[in-house]
Amino acid sequence: MATNGAANGTVHPQPVDALPSRADEVAELLDAVQKLLIPFIRAADEDAATKPTGRGLTVDGSSEPRTVLVESHPPKKLESILNLQLPEHGVGKEGLLEVVQRILQYSVNTWDQGFMDKLYASTNAVHVYQVSPALTLIEKHTTKQLATLFGFTGPYAGGISQPGGSASNATSVVVARNTLYPETKTEGIHGSPRRFVLFTSAHGHYSLEKAAQMFGFGSSAVRTVPVDAAGRMDPAALESLVVAAKDAGETPFYVNATAGTTVLGSFDPIDAIADVCAAHGLWLHVDGSWGGPVAFNADIRASRLRGVERADSVAVTPHKMLGVPLTCSFLLARDLRRVRAAMTLPAGYLFHNDGGDDDTNDLYDLADLTPQCGRKGEALKLFLAWLSQGSAGFAARIAAAFARAELLHARLRASEHVQLVSQSPLPCLQVCFYYAPRGALSPDPAVNSGRTEEMARRLVRRGWMVDFAPGERGKFFRVVVNGETREGTVEGLVRAVEEVGAEVVGEEAA
Repeated sequence: MATNGAANGTVHPQPVDALPSRADEVAELLDAVQKLLIPFIRAADEDAATKPTGRGLTVDGSSEPRTVLVESHPPKKLESILNLQLPEHGVGKEGLLEVVQRILQYSVNTWDQGFMDKLYASTNAVHVYQVSPALTLIEKHTTKQLATLFGFTGPYAGGISQPGGSASNATSVVVARNTLYPETKTEGIHGSPRRFVLFTSAHGHYSLEKAAQMFGFGSSAVRTVPVDAAGRMDPAALESLVVAAKDAGETPFYVNATAGTTVLGSFDPIDAIADVCAAHGLWLHVDGSWGGPVAFNADIRASRLRGVERADSVAVTPHKMLGVPLTCSFLLARDLRRVRAAMTLPAGYLFHNDGGDDDTNDLYDLADLTPQCGRKGEALKLFLAWLSQGSAGFAARIAAAFARAELLHARLRASEHVQLVSQSPLPCLQVCFYYAPRGALSPDPAVNSGRTEEMARRLVRRGWMVDFAPGERGKFFRVVVNGETREGTVEGLVRAVEEVGAEVVGEEAA
């Protein structure tokens, strides 16, 4: 949540190499936040002494009745008090601390002896409004604003936090099934004559297959769609597979398009895939866990996410590209009413105020939208980072990361000992390549794989940690840059690869 050293708190993007000391900045911020948190906890300790009297301490300075435990307001009023805004430009350290103080003031102090409401202690879970008023409103506001970046601008658009991109993808499968085939919510799939099938790219994330296993479809229900030379799903092949499934008496219902694959960083052609889904009545989910945050940068969004507004749901994980602390992931939906209808269950011991109203704008017990119940306030991480950096700060971070990836690609292309797998312009922030002495790979994939693995181990000893992935000619390197990768870091990595590669090849020949 850097302010880039701006005196007035406004973000002015600087070259990454010119950024101030991150350690000093974090130390200063943590010290300031600690000075807010300790009095919050101490107040609960002091209040404990009054509890035997039957009444907790009241807090002065508020226009409303307030105890150490909580200052309670209905949702609409508290929303007005909090005045939640996600700015174009960051608010700086003081603005950030002011918001943190406000969040503490209007949160339930679960350290208080009087907190005897739920099955936990000394934490702030986000499942019902009564015990997490401020964090509930922050999650609703943040996810609604995030959804607009993907073209979900309707009155019921929004999202819900999830414990990672895999969970976001898995939840989307349940929502799709229960929405398109409502009887499965109560009857399940085993008594159904239907044989449900799902579709995802051959380069898609394994979480879709895991979801199929968990929800009773089985791995065989997941059909992998061939990709083109750039690793993007082939829409014509998808169409053929859907038709073939129908002809075989199966029930296609769900397609996962990937925005930023794990290895190559490829973005599937969402618009063309949406055409297939529309023609066959299929749910379109976009797994943007990795590449989804490019939505903050208008130029990159236009070329990578065209057609995303036609999706039914999108997974996006800010703890990846945006550098928000882990875990921070969301499932966004064009219409949250469908998510609620798919997920809600009667639980009168927990959900007291929402009745049968399906207007998700007035839904404040957010556990009704998710398989989880008590949840950490993950949305607060994105909210504070967005508040600090602003939309413009995120856009600049993404642009800087893409520029560094292209620089790394160019430096590797200039080396006589590298064969590139990734092609420029890069789809995302991964650069994939083989170490190839004097430009030549071994005809034996096992030799290339062994060389890559040995080099990766030796690079760790030099202070470099990079990954590798399997390819037709053996395992190749996959290097991922980020918004804070410096130019000197890129130069040093290429030098280290060349030096370590020479060592390994020399030992092979000895």
